Amino acid sequence: MKTILITGAGGFIGSHLAELCIEKGYKVKAFLRYNSKNNWGWLESSEYKKDIEVITGDIRDFDSVSSALKDCDEVFHLAALIGIPYSYVSPLAYIRTNIEGTYNVLEAARKQNLSNVMITSTSETYGTAQYVPIDEIHPMVGQSPYSASKIGADQLAISYFRSFNLPVKIVRPFNTYGPRQSARAVIPTIITQLLQGNKNIKLGNISPTRDLTFVKDTANGFIEISKSDKLNGAITNIGMNEEISVGDLVQLIAKLMGKTINIETDEQRIRPDASEVERLFCNNDKILKDTKWKPSYTLTKGLTETTEWFKNNHNIYKADIYNV
Repeated sequence: MKTILITGAGGFIGSHLAELCIEKGYKVKAFLRYNSKNNWGWLESSEYKKDIEVITGDIRDFDSVSSALKDCDEVFHLAALIGIPYSYVSPLAYIRTNIEGTYNVLEAARKQNLSNVMITSTSETYGTAQYVPIDEIHPMVGQSPYSASKIGADQLAISYFRSFNLPVKIVRPFNTYGPRQSARAVIPTIITQLLQGNKNIKLGNISPTRDLTFVKDTANGFIEISKSDKLNGAITNIGMNEEISVGDLVQLIAKLMGKTINIETDEQRIRPDASEVERLFCNNDKILKDTKWKPSYTLTKGLTETTEWFKNNHNIYKADIYNV
């Protein structure tokens, strides 16, 4: 039984990944940011809560990261600041968390001779598509401080593979959605407004396209990538090889929920012009070729499961408040 440390395990993707790892027979240690209430994020309500060893600390603190990795075989590093709008407010916070936090994981893993180091990237590192579908050799362009911090973290990880032969794999998910996602993301934004009875849905730019993967497929992608030695030192996309515009997405969700809507442009939700990523469309040939991963969810199936979850949990979201 391998022991895996998952950083950011209380978050959206991290909590689903932690649960899937338990189901697959791994021993899971969850590294969560300390808070005074000892709240474990989405793991608080997990049916697997009793099976997960929780360690609290701060990804920016090398000593706490190093201590958490003791006696682990592998690390899946997901802890990060991910909100793009707030990266315009505090770029330094993203450098400290996303770049320095990744350094702490890499250096501690190197010193403790871990057999597998999974670093979470993002399709935002590609910027607006220069060609489609986007494969792993597409140029990286930092169009926001968030994406720039993730590019820096990715390059640092690759340097550890090249310099120290650390068995690093970089997982680059395209846009993941599903139960537990942050209210700042577009799909929860749409669903929670509809559940409040709003007919005028407030959104930012609706012309960009995204390649959307259901969270359970993304979590399974992490595990399958981790098993492939071919992917050491490499970047691997997780995506569906499909794209949909935000405008078409909101209409699809409204249709699935039996709603008729109007879209209102909310200026505070619009990125600066040169920072907006206009098109993301995944080439998933590598993951299909080098792993046993195959997605189980179509967009309609995933959105249906997502909307049902939000219907049962919408009381924990405040759709009338927009936070950067």
